[in-house]
Amino acid sequence: MDKNFRGPILNGLPSQVPDTDPEETQEWIESLDALVEDGGRTRARYVMLSLIQRARENNLGVPSLTATDYINTIGPEAEPWFPGDEEIERRYRRWNRWNAAIMVHRAQRPGVEVGGHISTYASAATLYEVGLNHFFRGKDHPGGGDHIFYQGHASPGMYARALLEGRMTEDQLDGFRQQVSHHIDGKPSGLPSYPHPRQLPDFWEHPTVSMGLGPMNAIAQAQFDKYLLNRGIKDTSQQHTWAFLGDGEMDEPESRGMLQTAAYEELDNLTFVINANLQRLDGPVRGNGKIIQELEAYFRGAGWNVIKVVWGREWDALLSRDRDGALVNLMNVTNDGDYQTYKGESGGFVRDNFFGRDPRTKALVEDYSDDQIWNLKRGGHDYRKVYAAYKAAVEHTGQPTVILVKTVKGYSLGPHFEARNATHQMKKMTVDDLKLARDHFSIPISDKALEENPKLPPYYFPGEDAPEIRYLRERRAELGGFTPERRSKYVDIKLPDDKDFQIGLKGSGNQKIATTMAFVRILKDLMRDKEFGKRIVPIIPDEARTFGMDSFFPTAKIYNPHGQNYVSVDRDLFLAYKEASDGQLLHMGINEEGSTAALTAVGTSYATHGEPMIPFYIFYSMFGFQRSGDAFWAAGDQMARGFVLGATAGRTTLVAEGLQHGDGHSHVLSSTYPSIVSYDPAYAYEIAHIVRDGIHRMYDPADERKDPDVLYYITMYNEPMVQPPQPEGIDPQHIIKGLYRLRSGAESDGPKAQLLSSGVGVQWILEAQELLERDWGVSADVWSVTSWQELRRDGLACDDERLVNPEREPRVPFVTQQLADAKGPVIATSDYERGLPDMIRQYVPGHFTSLGADGYAISDTRPAARRHFLIDGPSVVVQTLISLGDLGEVDPSLAAQAAKKYQLDDPRAGATGSTEGAGA
Repeated sequence: MDKNFRGPILNGLPSQVPDTDPEETQEWIESLDALVEDGGRTRARYVMLSLIQRARENNLGVPSLTATDYINTIGPEAEPWFPGDEEIERRYRRWNRWNAAIMVHRAQRPGVEVGGHISTYASAATLYEVGLNHFFRGKDHPGGGDHIFYQGHASPGMYARALLEGRMTEDQLDGFRQQVSHHIDGKPSGLPSYPHPRQLPDFWEHPTVSMGLGPMNAIAQAQFDKYLLNRGIKDTSQQHTWAFLGDGEMDEPESRGMLQTAAYEELDNLTFVINANLQRLDGPVRGNGKIIQELEAYFRGAGWNVIKVVWGREWDALLSRDRDGALVNLMNVTNDGDYQTYKGESGGFVRDNFFGRDPRTKALVEDYSDDQIWNLKRGGHDYRKVYAAYKAAVEHTGQPTVILVKTVKGYSLGPHFEARNATHQMKKMTVDDLKLARDHFSIPISDKALEENPKLPPYYFPGEDAPEIRYLRERRAELGGFTPERRSKYVDIKLPDDKDFQIGLKGSGNQKIATTMAFVRILKDLMRDKEFGKRIVPIIPDEARTFGMDSFFPTAKIYNPHGQNYVSVDRDLFLAYKEASDGQLLHMGINEEGSTAALTAVGTSYATHGEPMIPFYIFYSMFGFQRSGDAFWAAGDQMARGFVLGATAGRTTLVAEGLQHGDGHSHVLSSTYPSIVSYDPAYAYEIAHIVRDGIHRMYDPADERKDPDVLYYITMYNEPMVQPPQPEGIDPQHIIKGLYRLRSGAESDGPKAQLLSSGVGVQWILEAQELLERDWGVSADVWSVTSWQELRRDGLACDDERLVNPEREPRVPFVTQQLADAKGPVIATSDYERGLPDMIRQYVPGHFTSLGADGYAISDTRPAARRHFLIDGPSVVVQTLISLGDLGEVDPSLAAQAAKKYQLDDPRAGATGSTEGAGA
C-alpha cells in the first residue's frame, strides 16, 4: 500500500466522500496556511483543536486523535490552585523517601540480606503523596472510602509513611521481609515484601505485585462498586478506585485485557495512574519508541479519558516561548532510550544532545546554566502538575481516566541509582550514596552517624510535635483516616435455612441430570431466599446456557449499567436473554481472567464494603486453575470468600471437545492453593452439604474453624444420571471431611477389596463392584471421596503435629481411621490424573494402587475414552484382581483372564458411561 495513502480513519480524512465544492475547500486550506504563517504553529494548532472540539459538540463525527503532542494535557493556564502547603509536604515527602530507602538498605545487613526495591517508590513518591494529602479517602470518610491499588514494588514507601503516621515503629520496619524471624515482644512481627493482605491483614487491602492483575482487579472493583449502587445494596457513589501501575507492567496482556469493560460501563469512578519512568526491570520499556504516546493511543482507542503529565513547571516558560513549535517537535521525536540517558548524565550533556539538535531550541536555553537545565524536571515530580491531573480525573464523568505520568526511576537517590538500567535490582547504598541522598533530602544526620555503621544508617523521625507530622496526620484525618488500611467488620447476615438445600438432598427422582444441573437447582433455591438470596452474585463467562443457567436470565437478569436498550431476538422464549441495570448476574463475556477479577471484588466485599456478598463463579473447569491460576492466587491473598465451580469437569466427560477442554488436573493444581478447599462430589446431596458447609464456614459466627477466608472449589459434570436421595445412615460430616462408605460389598468369606473414587468416577466403581462380585466372587466396598485434598491436608496436619510434639500420642488421619478395618487392597480411580488419588497414598493402610486419566484428552465417546485411559469399571476390576493376586488372595491368572474377557486393550469395547451430552 502507498504509505502516503490517506485512509478514512487513520489520518482522519473522509477519502471516500466526494468534494462537492473544491473552491470552498481550497479557501479553508488557504486560511489555515495563513494562520500558520501569521500566528505560528502553536496558535494554528490551538485553533484546530478548538474547531475539532466544536465539531464534536455539533455531532459532526470527527475521528478522535489517537495521540497528542508529547506535552502536558493540562496547560499552566488551566491548572487549579494548589490547596496544600507545598513546602511542608515536600519536607516529609523527602523523609519518606529516605526512610523507605534506609529500610531496604538495612534489610541487606549481614545475616539477613533479604533484598527489596529502592528505586520504584523513589520515582513515584510524589504520585502517592499528592493522593494521600488531597484525594485518597479513608474508611471513616462519610462516602465510604476509596480503593487504592498501590504498586507492589513501592511498598517500602507505604511502610515508611506509616512510621511518620505513628502506625509503625522503626523496629517493625527493621523486620522488612523477615516475617517469622523478626520478633518484637516475643512475637513474629516482620513485614511482608509487597502488598499482601493475608500476611498483613489490618494494613494491605489489595495485592498487586503479580503484575497485570492489579489493573484487572481495579476495573472489577470499580465495576462492582457500581453494581452495589445499582442494586441498592450500598451507596458507593462517592467511592473511587485508584490503580498505580508501571509502564513496563502495561505489557502484560492482563494489564490491557479489560480496558473495554471500564469504557463500556463508563466507570468514571476509576483512575489508572501509570508511572512512566521509562524503565522496566532490565532496561528501557521502549528504548526506540515512546511508551507514553503508545499508551495514550491505546487508551484513547479503548474509550478512556487520557491525561498526560510529562513536564514539570520549569518547562512552562520554555514552552511559552516556543513560537515555532521546535521544542515540542524535539520532544515528539526524541526516543525514550535517549530520555533515559539524559537523566543519567548532566545538564551540559542535555544542552548539547537535546537542545543542541535544533538551533531554535538551543537558543531557548542559551541563558540557562547547566544546573538550570538539569533542574528541568519531569512532570511526575511536580506537585502542582500531579494535583491538576488528579483533580481533573475525579471531576471527569462518563469515562474512566488514565493519567500517564513521566518520572525518573531512582529519582533523588543519586547518580548510581537515577535512570540506571540496573536500578531495579539495587538494594543497598554506599556511604557516599547515603551522604548524597541525605544532603539532597536535607536530613539532619551527621557524617559520623553514617560512617560508624554504614550497614545500619538511622531512620529519620522529627518527633511527634513537629509541624510536618501534625500536618500529615491532620490531612489524613480530614480525608477519613489512614490508607492503606483493611477492615473486616461487616453487617450481620441471616444464613439460609436448611430447607433451602432440600432439593439437593432429595435427589432427582427418575430424571437423569448432571451434577452441574443439580447444582443450578440448589443455587436457584438459595437465590429465592428473601434475605440471603440478594447476597448471591452468580458470575458467568459467557457459558450460562452450557451450564443450564439460562433459566436465571428472565428472573435474576444480567447486570448491565445501561439496562437493555434493544429488542431481544429471543424475547418470545420462556428463557429470553434479559439485561437490567439492577441485574444480579455478572456476565463477563468470554473472559475468565476478568471473571476471576470480579470474583475477587465480590468475594472481598465483606472487608472492602462491610457488606458480605457471596460469589458463585462457574466456568469450564479446564479454564480455571490452568488459565486463571495467578488470579486465583491473588484472590487468596486478598482473602476472598466464595465458591468457584468447575463445570464440565473431568478428562472424559466433555470428551468430544478434546485436548484443550479435557480437565484431568484442576484438582491437582488447586491443591497447591492454601486457601482453596477442593471438592469433587458425585451426587446432588453431596453438593448440597458442601455448599451449606462453605457458607457457614465463611459467615457463621458459631463456626470455630480457623480460616473463614476461603474459596470452595467444586467440580461438576455434564454426564446425566439419576441423582439419588441421600442414603440413610450417612454422616454429613464425613462428606465434608472427604470420605464416606457409599455401598458395602456383599457379606462373604471370600476375597475383599476397597474401591475409592470421586465425582463421576463413583459410577465406574459401582459398576466394578457388580462385576467383581458377579464374575470373580470378590466382595468390594465402594467409597465416595468428596475431597482428596481435604483428606491429604488432614494427614499432613497430623504429620506436622507429631513432628513438633513427638512426645504426644499421634493423631490418626481421618482417611486412615476410615479404612483401618477395611479388608483387602485399596484401588482408587477418578476422571483425573493419578496424581490426585496419590495424594492420600501415604495415609492409606495396606496395599494401595491408583488409576488415572494421565495424558492429553482425546475426542471420542465417553466409553471409548475411559477405556483408552484405563479408568473404567472393567479396568478397576482387572487392577483389583492384580492387587489381590499380588497379596496371594486370588490366583494371579485371574487378572489376565479378566483383561481378555473385557477386551481391556480395545477402546471400542468400552461401555462405561453414556454418550449423552458429551460435547458442548
